[in-house]
Amino acid sequence: MTARDAAETPPAPPTLRDVVAVLNQLYPPALAAEWDAVGLVCGEPSQAVRRILFAVDPVPSVAAEAIERGVDLLVTHHPLYLRGTSSVAATTAKGRVVHELIRAGIALFTAHTNADHANPGVSDALAAALGVTELRPLDPLPAQPIDKLVTFAPADAVERILDVLSAAGAGAIGAYSRCAWTTDGIGTFRPNPGAHPTIGTIGRIETVPEVRVEMVLPRARRDAVIAALLAAHPYEEPAYDVIPLAERPGRAGTGRIGRLDQPESLADFVDRVRAALPATPGGGRYAGDPDRLVHIVAVCGGAGDGYLQTAAGAGADVYVTADLRHHPASEITAETGIALVDMPHWATEWPWLPDAAARLREALGAAGFTVNIEVSTLVTDPWDGRIPGGGSR
Repeated sequence: MTARDAAETPPAPPTLRDVVAVLNQLYPPALAAEWDAVGLVCGEPSQAVRRILFAVDPVPSVAAEAIERGVDLLVTHHPLYLRGTSSVAATTAKGRVVHELIRAGIALFTAHTNADHANPGVSDALAAALGVTELRPLDPLPAQPIDKLVTFAPADAVERILDVLSAAGAGAIGAYSRCAWTTDGIGTFRPNPGAHPTIGTIGRIETVPEVRVEMVLPRARRDAVIAALLAAHPYEEPAYDVIPLAERPGRAGTGRIGRLDQPESLADFVDRVRAALPATPGGGRYAGDPDRLVHIVAVCGGAGDGYLQTAAGAGADVYVTADLRHHPASEITAETGIALVDMPHWATEWPWLPDAAARLREALGAAGFTVNIEVSTLVTDPWDGRIPGGGSR
């Protein structure tokens, strides 16, 4: 093969294993609720993936669309088998979906509550579609527990220790790595009989210039970081402290709360929601005085009935979500005055699809892969029409 041939040869497509690894980085399975079913449903990890379709629901019509488009991977938000199953026989609608996808060589992957909780995730995409900014989680998950490691070492050993501890998982702060604080000081000790000191003499008090090193680390990496420190430190018995740091709210969690650039009437905000979200036969509904001003906005993609009180308690003027029930909605508006916008479940989650597709495309591109990633616009809201009011009383 000539250099020109090599240059013109398209790069190999990613495998399903490659794509799943990236999806798990974007939407970590550890963020999923305990009851949830996320991850790879069917598919051969070594198969090539050239074309991907994102959709909300793994229903028969979406499976048919995936087959018609000739995709290799279907990524859905909702699980196919949320409560598990002992059979995938084609005697049920879900079983037929599995058979049709496998027969067509299409893998199925689900990112559900892990995508809900991720930052950015489903509710970030909903908030962005509505023009809501300065976002924070409505119901944050606890941040990853963090420790601080403090140790002391001769100056000529510090750089190696920093490298080793960083490789073991210490020193990561946001987008920065190998973060540490160092300061000079004096260490003193006396080697006792049986010791094998790197510096000093048995029975004699020693005074040595040392550097104090401080690094943060995920608590889950505590054992690995300490083991790395003991292996890299020149002293026979290095001194160190591990200090648990106070827990703090994380950036991941359910829903988001933020603000509009300028306050606007609830009527105008309802128009904003109508224009931003895809239309469904069932449409949406709202509660509140159309003339009242709204500024602080809470959102929760999908069923957000359980976070009504949370949204009101957080100071939201209006809460946008789906699947609100009669009694809780009536009670919260009477008690707090919060306005409600109840949209179809599918419509509140659909904005995540193009957002997730763009993030996956970017991540695969950074890894040197070019994949055709598409978004389904097929409306899979279960309702086919809305019955207007106005009958007999």
